[in-house]
Amino acid sequence: MILRRLPIPSATLLLTFLILHAPYTIADESAFDCLITTESLKFDLTSLGGEHTVSRTRSTPPSTMEDSVRFDLCSELPSKGGVSDQDQCPEATRACLTKINKKDDEKDRIISVIPIVSSSSIEPAYNVLSSPKGLSLVLHGPKYAEGPAQYLNVTLLCASDASDPTFVSYNGSELNLEWKTPLGCGETKSSDDKNDGADEGSGVPPSETVGSGIGWFFLVLFLALLAYFGLGAYYNWSTYGATGKDLIPHRDFWQEVPYMLSDVVSHLCSSVRPRRSSSRGGYISV
Repeated sequence: MILRRLPIPSATLLLTFLILHAPYTIADESAFDCLITTESLKFDLTSLGGEHTVSRTRSTPPSTMEDSVRFDLCSELPSKGGVSDQDQCPEATRACLTKINKKDDEKDRIISVIPIVSSSSIEPAYNVLSSPKGLSLVLHGPKYAEGPAQYLNVTLLCASDASDPTFVSYNGSELNLEWKTPLGCGETKSSDDKNDGADEGSGVPPSETVGSGIGWFFLVLFLALLAYFGLGAYYNWSTYGATGKDLIPHRDFWQEVPYMLSDVVSHLCSSVRPRRSSSRGGYISV
């Protein structure tokens, strides 16, 4: 076996890699409750919940095509009574697009039923708009017929009066809706909200957040010490052929640590003793 020298810069890089790649937890965003909090604004969209239907009509001579979308931003859509399962979206759907072909003197024909947003793949994302003022909300869905994944982009425009949502476009993957509402303006966060924002966003009580922070500190410290002694021992062994106690990196320093601590304690004790003796009779022993 060929042993190669491990230079100190490489050891430093490896230690940095171990610290930066410690395991971390990502918050579950599969559920969306219509409450959005940014650094400076709060958006409560719960009053926009409930089933809504918007549609558009396209001329496709000799017939017309109607694109109709049922959606509920805050919860799943109920099944439609009197409609077969194959003519409506599956359960746990929040936005469903139905394409209907219409022709004079003929019965309407459903061409396709596309689940645009589903609870299992919703992955909500948002962007605060400045001009015009509002909020862009994106909710995701599954793939359709081996095609691209579907998603809904709802642009909530800040307005003094509310209006019905409008169908803007659909390109086979992205469905765009526009909705003028006062709720698109958002509310300015108070100082208390800003202080509590991190805890509310993570769903962890403040005490647990502090505790977890201390835990991470000691975990990183432990990993750093482990990497320091492990890499130092390997370096001493591969470079100098050290064994036993000689494997300890900077061994002389660690041997002096108990004596340094003893000197510190002795110094502290000696600085306290004169004060105690002076308080007894006003004299200091010579």
